[in-house]
Amino acid sequence: MGVSLIIQVSHLYKIYKTDDMETVVLSDVSLKINKGEFVAIMGPSGSGKSTLMHILGALDLPTSGTYFLDNQEVGKLSDDELADIRNRKIGFVFQAYNLLPRTSALDNVMVPMEYAGVSETEQLKKAKKLLEMVGLSDRMNHPPNKLSGGQQQRVAIARALVMDPAIILADEPTGNIASAQAEEIIEIFQKLNKDGHTIIMITHESDIAEHARRIIHIRDGKIVQDGNDHKQRLIKESYEIIKTN
Repeated sequence: MGVSLIIQVSHLYKIYKTDDMETVVLSDVSLKINKGEFVAIMGPSGSGKSTLMHILGALDLPTSGTYFLDNQEVGKLSDDELADIRNRKIGFVFQAYNLLPRTSALDNVMVPMEYAGVSETEQLKKAKKLLEMVGLSDRMNHPPNKLSGGQQQRVAIARALVMDPAIILADEPTGNIASAQAEEIIEIFQKLNKDGHTIIMITHESDIAEHARRIIHIRDGKIVQDGNDHKQRLIKESYEIIKTN
């Protein structure tokens, strides 16, 4: 069975213009991501990684270049079609969780299904199943302020999965939580990836990025490195440490 392409970005530019200034945020970015990949997009603040994530998530459009998501050219879609893609094809996980504050974990997970017109019975069934999957079966009726940061992010992951999206797009998903909880969140992503989900994770933390199968490094709006050689490098570094000790 051949490899199936889910994302194809070609010669992408994002330029912000004011009266007397032009800021190039993304410059000639081209990349391909296959179904079932776990990719980390890494770079320092101001590198363009968040802008790239917004374009990949159909939250923003490039100044020029093309972006195909699941064989659809995103730049040619209407606002309604873009909204539909965001709801059905992309599951978002944000650093700030973006949960409704006075609403239970269960109701938070059900929100995307309400917008899509899914029956209430199906909403309840699916939301409960996904909260159980992320280890929150005993926290379903708790509002966000009664949950830890790690638990809130698990609710966000369950919510991201309810529409069976083609891609899970995670923007700094461990940025607001303790390192032990961050490991648990990464383990959930690894399990989802093993089950066939395509995961794209934006991060500036190298220890988090190392858990992905492929790392794309972005700097000054350009891709400067792309591959999975970090696994080999880690093995080599471990060997060097043993040798010197």
